[in-house]
Amino acid sequence: VVQKALDDANVSESDLSAVAVTIGPGLSLCLRVGVHKARKIAKVFGLPIVGVHHMEAHALVSRLVNKDLDYPFLALLISGGHNLLVLAQNLGEYVQLGTTIDDAIGEAYDKSARWLGLDIQKGGGPALEELALEGDPNSINFTVPMRQHKDCNFSYAGLKTPVRLAIESRNLCTDDIPISSATEEDRQLRANIAASFQRIAVLHLEDRCQRAVEWALKMRPSIKNFVVSGGVASNQYVRTRLNHIAEKNGLQLVSPPPSLCTDNGVMIAWTGIEHFVPGRFEDPPPADEPDDMQYDLRPRWPLGEEYSEGRSVSRSLKTARIHPSLTSMTQSSLHN
Repeated sequence: VVQKALDDANVSESDLSAVAVTIGPGLSLCLRVGVHKARKIAKVFGLPIVGVHHMEAHALVSRLVNKDLDYPFLALLISGGHNLLVLAQNLGEYVQLGTTIDDAIGEAYDKSARWLGLDIQKGGGPALEELALEGDPNSINFTVPMRQHKDCNFSYAGLKTPVRLAIESRNLCTDDIPISSATEEDRQLRANIAASFQRIAVLHLEDRCQRAVEWALKMRPSIKNFVVSGGVASNQYVRTRLNHIAEKNGLQLVSPPPSLCTDNGVMIAWTGIEHFVPGRFEDPPPADEPDDMQYDLRPRWPLGEEYSEGRSVSRSLKTARIHPSLTSMTQSSLHN
């Protein structure tokens, strides 16, 4: 993959200024593979290394395509594994307004698409979004999660069960009959479930984002932009609904093109540049660095410090083996 990227760009390693690599959050095995390769290139060619926070990269890639996007801004990062609302105060400095308590929206889309018997080769989210266009979003009255909690945290685990029950109560044999073989009536029922699920799933996003906008403007009244990024941000229905929230609050919705919403190398490289320019990088690894060295990996690595009003007691207890946040590390390095 690395070689193909260099070939496509018509450059060699000796033309590079630095190597950027994700060091967290994520599965430690996957992180280790990437970091090992990055350090190998950096060692052979004497290149500095920039360790990148995966979620910061989702937030900052919008600055690559929107040169006017400046701090502070509000960002919603939505993907298969994460729902995160942050106030971006500066490079490497974030206030976490809300996060996922259990399942992220992308996972709920994927599971629902699978249960509905959709073709998920190109992803469950896009398949469900497409089918939902044929359905009545008000046909099934699912409940919006966590309306009683006046915070900005997300929960999608409780929405998956009603979707499953809706499929079972209509006697839809989605396990045996894929959508391509469904009768017209069967397809319509599935489309109604998809549309109703999507309406409620995104209403939950809207609720949380509205409150986050209010909190963010209270802290930083100069905010002009609302960034929406991550894999689920390529969903047009999601973008349209969140654009209403932005406009209602006098903000500009900023979203990268769909190709830069899903996980990609460009966002890691761009975030590497953002940190490299002000001198936030590591020196090249020493030539005698052993291949089996224990790297600095951060599988559980918060992006920012939790906002006091948004702190979730149930989540705050789960702090074992969490790395200090990117924000706290940035601030301590600036003070040193």
